[in-house]
Amino acid sequence: MTRIRKEPNRYWSKEDKYKIVLKVIDDCRSTVDVAKEYDISQSMLSKWVRKYIKNGIDGLENKKKPGNPLVKYSRRKTLTKEEQLEYENMKLRIENELLKKGYLMKGDGIIVRFTK
Repeated sequence: MTRIRKEPNRYWSKEDKYKIVLKVIDDCRSTVDVAKEYDISQSMLSKWVRKYIKNGIDGLENKKKPGNPLVKYSRRKTLTKEEQLEYENMKLRIENELLKKGYLMKGDGIIVRFTK
């Protein structure tokens, strides 16, 4: 019998993770039992426990994903002079990184793989 998870992308705050990890560490319960109780994967709980042991409660902090920095500017119709320069600077940095990795840019911005 397979279980269907109710919330596939649940958010766990640092405090929630801490409470769950303490059940494993302080109450000497297995990660399997605690994971079943909270309906999370046992491997995820084991990672939380390892991070807590290594870095303390700060190890349970959620990491911010960087995302695409160009979206901030590309969706706006009008940009200030400073924002236009920042946008162009970011585009050039990305192009430079692609060139370092062996990609070529055509005049219209199409990326082509360069083989050495």
